[in-house]
Amino acid sequence: MNGTAMDMNHIRMPLPGPKAQAMLARDAEVISPSYPRDYPFVMSHGRGTQVWDVDGNRFLDFAAGIAVCSTGHAHPQVVAAVQGAASQFLHISSDYWHEEMIGLGERLARIAPMGEPAMSFLCQSGTEAVEAAIKLARYITGRSRFIGFLGGFHGRTMGSLAFTSSKYTQQKGFFATMPGVVHVPYPNPYRPLFAGDDQGVAVLDYIRMLFERSVPPSEVAAILVEPIQGEGGYVVPPDGFLAGLRALCDEHGILLIFDEVQSGTGRTGRMFASQHWGVSPDIMTLAKGLGSGLPIGAMVAKKRLMAQWKRGAHGNTYGGNPIACAAANATIDLVEGGMVGNAATVGAHFMSALNDLARDYPCIGQLRGKGLMIGMELIEADAARTPARALCDAVVTRAFHNGLLLLSCGASTVRFMPPLNVTREEIDEAMGLLRTSLDQALAGA
Repeated sequence: MNGTAMDMNHIRMPLPGPKAQAMLARDAEVISPSYPRDYPFVMSHGRGTQVWDVDGNRFLDFAAGIAVCSTGHAHPQVVAAVQGAASQFLHISSDYWHEEMIGLGERLARIAPMGEPAMSFLCQSGTEAVEAAIKLARYITGRSRFIGFLGGFHGRTMGSLAFTSSKYTQQKGFFATMPGVVHVPYPNPYRPLFAGDDQGVAVLDYIRMLFERSVPPSEVAAILVEPIQGEGGYVVPPDGFLAGLRALCDEHGILLIFDEVQSGTGRTGRMFASQHWGVSPDIMTLAKGLGSGLPIGAMVAKKRLMAQWKRGAHGNTYGGNPIACAAANATIDLVEGGMVGNAATVGAHFMSALNDLARDYPCIGQLRGKGLMIGMELIEADAARTPARALCDAVVTRAFHNGLLLLSCGASTVRFMPPLNVTREEIDEAMGLLRTSLDQALAGA
């Protein structure tokens, strides 16, 4: 869709509008204040990349429910799959069998990047998938320690929270979490912490030093890492880093867990981000975009590992829910059927447009990402490239008022994660709104 003809009237009033204000007041009385809401968008409905609020204002959604609405809002094929499953039965529990659950297991086994047979454990969310992964790693290895990465986000339950370190806010007030997790820096070439040209090699050397000085590798069950770091700033690791982790794990009998909750299911222009480097994990976690908006998570592992779990070793009441599985089955079909390719080609067009934008705005320090997982880091005008935190917040806020939904990550990175079926025309419309928002933010609007 060419947005030019609609731009003049897509935001009809100062935001939030009267209906939205009334709902915000109701919400404040009954909903937990812990949700990290950035601006007052109150949704009415959505189609594809476009969404409308309760006052009739139209927006382009480049947040997609935090990379969840992978096939866009209300994709007809996903809706039909959900309706069909709901007309049969809503729930039966994982104590029994049904077609949607088995079919999803078959799809995941076929597309899993392990290079060998795989099995899946199904749940409702990313944090549950991570919990299952670390439990399986402990169960298989008999070891109790783990390596995680600074800047990582893996969830908010007590096991996954032990790895989460993108903001101290997520851990503040909840100590002690699961013991045994040691954090190391995630390699960030734009903001290097170590000497040397290759930050990936430097981080690997740091882990080796830990193994020599304070962390016996024979006690490490797994290394948990995001192939592209999400909440930490949409950081793309140097080439060779994931392969180096794979070699290090193989050397010491450590399992390698890839958290693909945000980067998986076609987001980066490949089915899984790790495939950009051809590195296979032992265990992988999925959620977010897997169900196009329905709550589902999956822990996928090499079959020879998962098959060692005994009956009752781990379970989940809602795991394999037929409606969520139906949505996931339809999602995988759509992603494989063309959306992953669209993420690659339209993502390249998006990155090219952002590079053109960056030439006009010195505050854009770096653009990075793959496919439709793109970060725009904003910086101050100084030699240290100080993160422009206030500017980043202002751009996200101004974008909302201009009709573009965005979120931030890291210290000062605007992240772009539209649905995988976003069009070039919608990218172009969003670029106009982004330019306006940058101008307003820089002018102190």
